[in-house]
Amino acid sequence: MTPLPLLLYRLTTRLLEPLAPRLLDARAARGKEDPVRVDERLGVAGAARPPGPLAWLHGVSVGETLSLLPLVARLRAARPDVTVLVTSGTVTSARILADRLPPGVIHQYAPVDGPGVVAAFLDHWRPDLAVFVESELWPNLLLEARRRDVALALVSARLTQATAERWARFPASARRVTGAFDLVMPQDRASAERLEAMGARVDGLVNLKLAGDPLPFDKAAFSRLSAAVGDRPVIVAASTHEAEEAAIVRALDALPGRNCLILAPRHPERGPAIEAALRRDGYRLAVRSRGEQPDGDTDLYLADTLNEMGLFLRLADVVVMGGSFAPALGLAPVGGHNPLEPARLAKPAVTGPDASNWAAVTEALVRAGGLAVVDAPSDLPGVLGPLLASPDAAKAMGERARRAAAEANGGLDLLWSRLSALLPPAEARRR
Repeated sequence: MTPLPLLLYRLTTRLLEPLAPRLLDARAARGKEDPVRVDERLGVAGAARPPGPLAWLHGVSVGETLSLLPLVARLRAARPDVTVLVTSGTVTSARILADRLPPGVIHQYAPVDGPGVVAAFLDHWRPDLAVFVESELWPNLLLEARRRDVALALVSARLTQATAERWARFPASARRVTGAFDLVMPQDRASAERLEAMGARVDGLVNLKLAGDPLPFDKAAFSRLSAAVGDRPVIVAASTHEAEEAAIVRALDALPGRNCLILAPRHPERGPAIEAALRRDGYRLAVRSRGEQPDGDTDLYLADTLNEMGLFLRLADVVVMGGSFAPALGLAPVGGHNPLEPARLAKPAVTGPDASNWAAVTEALVRAGGLAVVDAPSDLPGVLGPLLASPDAAKAMGERARRAAAEANGGLDLLWSRLSALLPPAEARRR
């Protein structure tokens, strides 16, 4: 018997479903949805389904979907007969995946969790396997897929204490939802314990964000930008958030010499606001989205484009990890961003105090001597100054980071062995 809270959820979402188009159109007007592809969110497919078995991989936003790329590559190599469908929920993730997904992999926006929408999505795509990363627990989608005998996996899952406490109020519903999965592999022991308390059977740990290769880059763009920068030391502030840019820029004014600071905001659409604020403060900027290059008179280079972090990190002498200073600036925590990205390129890096989304990785890199932690942006010059003054010390720190990143094991081999068992055999014909 379906628990009462899930029945009420299904009834409520069915009643609200007719409002979904209007709500999505309003989000599209604010830039939160793709107006050209908004119907995909309503279960209207934007592409044909190829014949044969299909594996569906889902992540919400940029970090989650990018963590799927090593698994996509493994799937394509080991099972070329399987079509791979990747869904995500944000405009930014869709733009990045358009450049990063291999040819033949289909991207669609994820459907909203309405009963009719979910049915339309599943009717069209008919997946054999569905893999969800992080903590995507949408009852209508999961239970309808389970009813259709789709094999379900929750991998690299990170369940917060707050989410676990919300589900704890409805224990029977939690057991029904987590029990829908054939495979559950959280990314850390704390998430595993929370999922087990909800009734899940945990089959091991895997963190897909620890897997992967160095970020790609355009070699010609690197040559042009490197020539424009010249011999000035380069500091990259990577994946910055609101208020961090101004705080980092002002702090780094204390450094001696003419450095080149590249600001790469996590959300490039914030570029105009960042530019306006910094120009008001008297800084001279070059803006990448306008095709501008830095020159000898440029104080800052605003890298407000998507999918070029690999380029900027390769230019760096040292990296400042954004998303890590919000509490020091009186803002809500962001949780930091992936410090393995500069580490894989042997770049020394500095992070702020808020790296909660990457606690284990941050601890390992700090322990290895490849990452430094400071309490506030005002502390950055004290760490960056010696590294910029001693290229040998910076190189040694970067190499320690690279070795630590190489030792990080995402468990991709173990995950693939479990997932491959959930796929139809290669010689099987589609049901």
